[in-house]
Parts: sequence; structure tokens; C-alpha cells
Amino acid sequence: MAATDEQRGQPSRDSQSADSQAEPTCTYSPTFESDTRGYQYFPERFKRKDKPASWSETLFNNQLKCENMLQVALKNPIAKVLLEALKEAGCPMVKERHFSCEECTRKVAGGFDSETCQLVLCKNVISNQSLMNRIVNHELIHAYDHCRGQVDWFGSIDHLACSEIRAANLSGECSFFNELSRLNFGFKRHHQACARRHALRSVMAVRQVSWVEVKSSVDRVLQRCLNDLEPFGCIPSTKCRADHAFRTLQNRTRYYANL
Repeated sequence: MAATDEQRGQPSRDSQSADSQAEPTCTYSPTFESDTRGYQYFPERFKRKDKPASWSETLFNNQLKCENMLQVALKNPIAKVLLEALKEAGCPMVKERHFSCEECTRKVAGGFDSETCQLVLCKNVISNQSLMNRIVNHELIHAYDHCRGQVDWFGSIDHLACSEIRAANLSGECSFFNELSRLNFGFKRHHQACARRHALRSVMAVRQVSWVEVKSSVDRVLQRCLNDLEPFGCIPSTKCRADHAFRTLQNRTRYYANL
């Protein structure tokens, strides 16, 4: 699931000890049939190196900058809720395992690779911390959807469209200030219109299907997926709301641990 150029946030590693816990079922076998899956935007998915990058490579390809921004992004309120929810659902995310800074085409800024259960962050595109936060939030929602349900990413446009709607709705992409910076603003059902617009573009970017088919799919699942606010319980439009959702999750985890 890839993010469009305007969206900059979407194909689609906490503690080392969590690495031994359960993960979503994943296999690593992408091939270049990937034209229909969005992998064409992530060329490094197909030329993985066995040895780590040299210091000169790290310096000049923004690897260190990307990793530093990722470290900060994982502490933002929305990401903290999603990481806690993934852990509670049996899919703990380990920074070194589940996040990968890579070179991408300029058409995307990140994605969730369901075959490897990795969030791909485009180090040559992500230019600031705010953008990194939104991308991490967006892709973590895809990871959460992948963990909690049987999402048919490549076989069902409705499944993909629903996750894209949720990601746009809950990640902060459609906040008032982000929309204002894009010169998109309105007073009536604007948040819903923003989520719909981002979902349409994202699905079109990674699927070779007609606009009519994509529009039909997005509109078919729009209300149901806008109303699915898990794991927050509300749209985390403010830090206060996100912090409240995080405390609620923590208290729920402690409650069930004591039963």
C-alpha cells in the first residue's frame, strides 16, 4: 500500500526481548509481478544487501537522519497508542526488525509491506519530522489492521480501501492544519471528504484498476470504515485524546493481566 505524492504517508522494528513474541503471519517472497502490488515504488525491496551500509553510504543517503527521525516518531502520541495496541494484539513491533529506511521513487514517502511485516520509510523523500510522524502513524494503522484481521491486501480492493480510509482518518493526515497547508478546507464533513480523497489516490497508486472501480469500492466501505475507530475509540485529533486512548489501553492490559 503506497502513499501518493501529495499524501506523503503511506506499500505498506520497542524492546529486543519482544522479538520472540508472536508476529503477524508473513513470508518474504516478493517478485516483480509486483507491478500490481505497488512494489515498483520500493526498488530496494529487491536488492537487499547482506552486509550493512558503509559510513559513507549512511552519510550521503540520509540513512542516519531517517533513523533519528523514526526514533522520535515512535514516541508521538498516536504511534504510542498503535504500538501498545499491536503488542496487546500479539504483534509487538521491534524497531530493528519491523522498520526499514530505504530509497524509493519520488512518488511515495512510505508503505507497509505485508509480506515482510515491515514499515518502509523513504529516506530520500521524508524531509522533516512532521512528515515522518504522519507516515509512521499511517503505516502503523495498516500494520494494526494486518494483525487484527484477515486482510486480503492483494485480492480485495474493498479491504485495501477500508484500511486506507482508516489510515487517513486516524493518522493525523486530515488534521485542520495539514489540510490548511494544502489549501483544502471546509466546514461541512470536511474530515470525511479528506479521508475519502486520500483513500482514492492511495488505492489508485498501487492497483491497476479503473477509476470507476476504485471509486465504487471506496464509497461502498466509506461509512463503515470511518466508524471503525480502533484502537483509539475516537479520532485522535489532539494530543489529549491520543494520551487518553494510550492510558485506556494500558489500563485494559493491566486488568486482563490480573484476571
